[in-house]
Amino acid sequence: MPNKCAWALGSTNEEHYHDTEWGVPLHDEQMLFEFLVLEGAQAGLSWRTILDKREAYRTAFDHFDPDKVAAYDQAKLAELLQNPGIVRNRLKIQSAVLNAQAFLRVQQAFGGFDTYIWRFVDGEPRQNHWLQHSQLPAYTPESDSMSKDLQKRGFKFIGKTICYAYMQAVGMVNDHTVDCFRHSQLSRATLP
Repeated sequence: MPNKCAWALGSTNEEHYHDTEWGVPLHDEQMLFEFLVLEGAQAGLSWRTILDKREAYRTAFDHFDPDKVAAYDQAKLAELLQNPGIVRNRLKIQSAVLNAQAFLRVQQAFGGFDTYIWRFVDGEPRQNHWLQHSQLPAYTPESDSMSKDLQKRGFKFIGKTICYAYMQAVGMVNDHTVDCFRHSQLSRATLP
């Protein structure tokens, strides 16, 4: 079995996510929105909790279609608050709707959220070379800048730590430890 980042060995969901998604450069608009919602929902909780609820989130939030989520009304919010498959936090659920609305504004202003968000790393994934997981930062100047800009644009639950986790999730940074088999797979040298 190949070496993996230590955090990935906690559960089957974490291992699968680590092996197939974490750190992979992502440019799909709907998936970029999905991770915005999921990272915001994760605030104060473990990522494992969110991964375990991911399919329920996809169902509850119309597969993260930002047009649909942006149009949610009070009845839909009340329905979501009763859904045991997701984190039933009123502020987090409301933020998903506000973030969908802000996401659509950014898409319109920049021709796509992808174009906007990848500017924070000049369009190229940052290639880090951590020896162990404890070296990974909680945030960086880029995630701080991203957080401030997103907040100015009306996004919620998007602090600098959440933004850094988002950057890791969507492959804006390669934070696999150097001994992990995914580090070399996701390095610039192996990207198409």
